[in-house]
Amino acid sequence: MVRLLQIEFIKLWNNRASRILIASYFILLTSIALVAAIKFDIGPVQFHLADQGIFNFPYIWHFNSYITAIFKLFLAIVIVSMMANEYSNKTIKQNLIDGLSKKEFILSKFLTVTAFSLVSTLFVFLVSLILGLIYSDYDEFSIIFSDLEFLLAFFFKLMGFFSFCLFLGILIKRSAFALGFLILWAILEQVFFGLLGWKVMSWEAAQRVKNFFPLEATANLIKEPFSRLSAVQNIGEQIGESMNFDYHVYWYEFLIVILWTLIFVYLSHALLKKRDL
Repeated sequence: MVRLLQIEFIKLWNNRASRILIASYFILLTSIALVAAIKFDIGPVQFHLADQGIFNFPYIWHFNSYITAIFKLFLAIVIVSMMANEYSNKTIKQNLIDGLSKKEFILSKFLTVTAFSLVSTLFVFLVSLILGLIYSDYDEFSIIFSDLEFLLAFFFKLMGFFSFCLFLGILIKRSAFALGFLILWAILEQVFFGLLGWKVMSWEAAQRVKNFFPLEATANLIKEPFSRLSAVQNIGEQIGESMNFDYHVYWYEFLIVILWTLIFVYLSHALLKKRDL
């Protein structure tokens, strides 16, 4: 496995565009720390975003994992480009000639996807821990390390999404078209959901079906965190709107994403086996 990972990282390191995108991704992950510096005055009112509780433990695990997941598109570009380069540079054929089996080739790609997800999760953990220790109102050990399931959800969210991108890269072979199809798929999920709720079943039943769609399943792992903020809760109370939402991550949500990940890896391997390289 180490040998397969080394092969992939050598390819990525020798690609200038991949180096820039990966570096940009991790710079953006750390840029969330800049949120703490946002301050402005509106007359007598002084606003400091860090004072609004976004860096309080354990809320910070939810907030940061949700926000940083937005940047996953940078690595999605790297993954589909990684596959496009394999075809355009003929390296996939050369790897197979050099003795790498198609199963090992797919495994090397999946290990790269897993490595990206794991390193991203560790990175978010460290950045969040540092910001929390600086700005959080709570420093009890039990509070600091509660709600860490959001980081686990972040890991599986990335792994499921990147596995889908890997499959699209193998299916379509061209990075621009693969990314275009990814956007199209996201739109189609919403269109299909609308048709189900409008013509086929109730909206509640349609929502339950929608939760099994691949992109929706990864999105469901981390619900929006903004309504948990006390300022938002206070506004909701003033206008008579209840803000008691369910933010928990459930085992079946993990299971759906894991199943989709396995499906995409299997389809990637099946497609590669059938394709004449």
